[in-house]
Amino acid sequence: MNDESLKKFNRIITILIQLQSKKVVKASDLAERFDVSLRTIYRDIQALEKAGVPVIGEPGLGYSIMEGYRLPPVMFSREEAMSFVTAEKLMLQLSDKGIGRHYESAMTKIKSVLRSTQKEMLEGVSSNIAVHARKDQAPSTVPNALELVLECIVSQKQLRMQYRAFSDSETERVIEPVGIFYEYSSWYILGYCLLREDYRQFRTDRILSMQITEQPFSREHGKLEEHRREYADCEKEKVVIVVDRNTAKYIAQAKLHYGFVSQREVADGIEMTFMIGDIEQHFSRWMMMFADKATVIAPEILNTYLLNLTHNIQQRHAKAGA
Repeated sequence: MNDESLKKFNRIITILIQLQSKKVVKASDLAERFDVSLRTIYRDIQALEKAGVPVIGEPGLGYSIMEGYRLPPVMFSREEAMSFVTAEKLMLQLSDKGIGRHYESAMTKIKSVLRSTQKEMLEGVSSNIAVHARKDQAPSTVPNALELVLECIVSQKQLRMQYRAFSDSETERVIEPVGIFYEYSSWYILGYCLLREDYRQFRTDRILSMQITEQPFSREHGKLEEHRREYADCEKEKVVIVVDRNTAKYIAQAKLHYGFVSQREVADGIEMTFMIGDIEQHFSRWMMMFADKATVIAPEILNTYLLNLTHNIQQRHAKAGA
């Protein structure tokens, strides 16, 4: 088998796997993935049909496989098998207990179809992979929060929860979840809040209790990324600070989470520019970590926020020491 024939064979096998893993697959998506023409994809589909695979073509939608048709388990390559271990470590550390438990169960089923040599290889390499995620002081009150949210999205049912806000006040919220995302070492739920009549983000570690109601969604919400793009495009304010050169090295990664745009060397250090939507709470509290090694250029109100935070810290600790 020459290289071109081998490439075609691998492409057809991958198309078959795609058809088995998705309800509908578009020919245009397959053409883009493999960087080939639509005509080539049509020929590949015909090859599958000639081999006895019951492919159903739906005009304007794409291709699917007849319900109930399944091939024996696909054999995985050495590299694919090793990727499972890394993915498992990440899921167990970075997801909640509910999702982690289900993923572990799924991984057991996947490992069961591996060759004995691959199983031995995975057992050997597993101890050489570690994921050290941030652990909260207190365990989550709702260990299966992500699982419940995903169930709400699938069933299109509203979710009622007790939520602790940043100010430490507790409120009851009823939301229609749109999706979940992981950011800044925490899991977030983005959903339509019926109390605020707008879309809001909620950190799962601040949820005290939650339950799925029987009330259906009141509206269509679209995709998570559509809302995330809207949030990214919302009005932001420019922040410019000058940071001590040595200190700048230690915030090189953290700054990326706070709207970092650019930086340049100046006489007093490194001038950094940010575009941020919440300066008072989000940015100023982060800057308190290195405020003694930085100077605010703009906006002036940021100095006021930092002074207020400093005053509050002094008052709190003065009371504690009295």
